[in-house]
Amino acid sequence: MSAPASPPAVRSLRISRSPLGIPRHSAAVRCIKVVSVAPTILTKLQKECATPFPVLRHVADAMTADMRAGLAADGGSDLPMILSFVDNLPTRYISNFLLFTPFSELFDFIASGLMKFAEKEGAKYHLPHGTKREIGFTFSFPVRQTSIDSGILIKWTKGFAVSGTVGAGKDVVGCLNEAMERQGVDMRVSALVNDTVGTLAGARYWDDDVMVAVILGTGTNACYVECVDAIPKLQSHNSSSGRTIINMEWGAFSNGIPLTQFDRDMDAASINPGEQIFEKTIAGMYLGEIVRLVLLKMAEASDLFGESNMEKLATQFVLRTPHICAMQQDNSQDLEAVEAMLYDVAGVKSNLNARKIVLEVCDTIVKRGGRLAGAGIVGILQKMEENMEGQIYGKRTVVAMDGGLYEHYPQYRKYLKDAVKELLGSEISKNVIIEHTKDGSGIGAALLAASNSKYKHDF
Repeated sequence: MSAPASPPAVRSLRISRSPLGIPRHSAAVRCIKVVSVAPTILTKLQKECATPFPVLRHVADAMTADMRAGLAADGGSDLPMILSFVDNLPTRYISNFLLFTPFSELFDFIASGLMKFAEKEGAKYHLPHGTKREIGFTFSFPVRQTSIDSGILIKWTKGFAVSGTVGAGKDVVGCLNEAMERQGVDMRVSALVNDTVGTLAGARYWDDDVMVAVILGTGTNACYVECVDAIPKLQSHNSSSGRTIINMEWGAFSNGIPLTQFDRDMDAASINPGEQIFEKTIAGMYLGEIVRLVLLKMAEASDLFGESNMEKLATQFVLRTPHICAMQQDNSQDLEAVEAMLYDVAGVKSNLNARKIVLEVCDTIVKRGGRLAGAGIVGILQKMEENMEGQIYGKRTVVAMDGGLYEHYPQYRKYLKDAVKELLGSEISKNVIIEHTKDGSGIGAALLAASNSKYKHDF
């Protein structure tokens, strides 16, 4: 009696090498396990991350409703709707060690940079006796602004967990002024500007139709021009223009966002569990991490990456959004750039089928993020149209965009614009111009500092 043929599980492996020298494995058992398990996880992920029109409509309407509630009273919704005290509009990279540095050292670092700048540029400028050089301070974290040149830190976001006995509840302008005094820097802050507010101000200087600004980078935020009559919580504030900029801090929004177990796991492991849910689904800091968690689950449940050691893939934030962006730009037949990225960054080997699944995971997470961001923008426009009927949908309205995620990730950018058009319709969406404004926040902060100088200028 002849021996039975060996089952697929014990057939010998055929090993070839990619152009990069990475071993490629092919065996029926691996294909069977990948086909039977990884795609099941992928299908479930795609279903849970789906953003069809009803989901987008709900998110946009919920954003509008939360805006109203936040304008009515502090704490009225997830959105703080912070007054910027910018009523008249003009016609950053920090090293990782600063993420967890003591509070005073962070401001000393900023002050030292200003000192170096002043030493380099100081000879070009001569100030009148008794005057100080004035600066605009762009601060990219939630601040309860009390005037144009003062504000209380609400909390740290975007992965910062700055330590020390001071932080939340501290006037950030006072902290910078104290740090400048310690460093011997003869300057004063004349305007405290959130980076999104700065982006709007900088873009508005060149284009009067700019009404909204959105940052989509490591973190995210949005602001817009609001009628003071539409702000019930605003008391005893006189605005010569009848309008002011509202800093939404929209990363805190959470109503109706489609979430998966991977989102919940990432949130639980973050420094601020239960907070910044919108930011954690649409911003650059988190997209790569969500993809990593999905791939790790797939690898643990199947032979997606063969016999690869999962130690690197199991490392938090090892796979970042620039990595998944680079993989999605790979149009080669064998997806060689994807193969190299997985091996170099995550330490895993992959066959072509696994690489295709990886790209599907990336696209699923990025598509959700871009479309949710687009729905958020429509929510803002809806709110503005309520108080300025015909002045938003009936004319050219510009949304100024800044941030590396929007600038460098073409798929994300397309998904965002598609969602805006889907919600507004083809006719109205023709009037809404989404325009990239590179490094606008710094320019805007400088313009607002000049506009709010305590010295007289002849512009």
